[in-house]
Amino acid sequence: MPRELVDLHIHLGGAVAPHVLWSIAHQQGFKLPVKDYFEFVELITARPETVTNLEDYLRIMHTWTEKIQSSPAAIERSVYEVIGKEYRGSRVSQIELRFNPMKRNLSSELDLDHIIHAALRGMDRAVLEYGVKAGLIFCLAREFEHRLNSIILDKAIRYRSRGVWGIDLAGTEQHALELRPELVPQYEDLFARARAAGLKTTVHTGETAGTGVDGVVAVIERLGPHRIGHGIRAAQDESAMKLLREHDVLLEICPTSNLQTRAVDGIAELKHIIRTLWDRGVKLSLNTDGPYLLDTDMTREVELVEKNGILTPEQVDQTLAWARQYSFIP
Repeated sequence: MPRELVDLHIHLGGAVAPHVLWSIAHQQGFKLPVKDYFEFVELITARPETVTNLEDYLRIMHTWTEKIQSSPAAIERSVYEVIGKEYRGSRVSQIELRFNPMKRNLSSELDLDHIIHAALRGMDRAVLEYGVKAGLIFCLAREFEHRLNSIILDKAIRYRSRGVWGIDLAGTEQHALELRPELVPQYEDLFARARAAGLKTTVHTGETAGTGVDGVVAVIERLGPHRIGHGIRAAQDESAMKLLREHDVLLEICPTSNLQTRAVDGIAELKHIIRTLWDRGVKLSLNTDGPYLLDTDMTREVELVEKNGILTPEQVDQTLAWARQYSFIP
């Protein structure tokens, strides 16, 4: 019997099928730089020849996919389509879909609550039709000023009873905590408020090759997240892995994403990182990050680690058990 898979780290901006985005764009009269559908697919897909780092990957998402999703109708359809497709395509029976609602309201031209309600409607429809467990995570942005992130947090708290189970801190690590220590207090305040309100927390850190492990350590010690997105640089440092164990923090590993964005040099380095984390007792889950943007899905993520001898089938089953255990969905 096929495994029931879990995806804890999947961005709405990288998870909507090209034909759906194409349809939404035309429905909304969105001006595209290409007229041919297949050229559009190439425009919004991360290819090795066009994506050389994380910034290239994020540029595709911020320039096209997030903008196309920027209306209540677009966000409702997007959330609905992603959850249904992940279940139909890979039997993902539990999914936590993350996005920044403020990057979907056209710089305050649209009402933020309408965007959020639309996302919840899309999620409710998919859950009803497919019988899956689903929840939303709101992404705070490192590039946002404190006031804007505070508004996003307020919305997450407000809609916690409707299925917004946590917050994330996302963005390129040029804004990372260890590089900009003056930002640490404001993030500490936001994460303390989130925990006090009953929200769970996760943070993108330790993803890119140039940042080292300092970001992982700073995040654990200063923000106290329940999980960390990526965090692969922790494998370079015994003290960082010790902190992960002691604070019982799960790493959300995204194998294909790390390969495509050149966060790792190749399969050999990816294998070394995951095996090191496993051998040191660090808990981890496998995730897609952005299925369509990266041309992957949960089935292929599992196949990647099993066929390359990174994890055994039994170890993959353990990562799925951890994913359910550390899921933000009650």
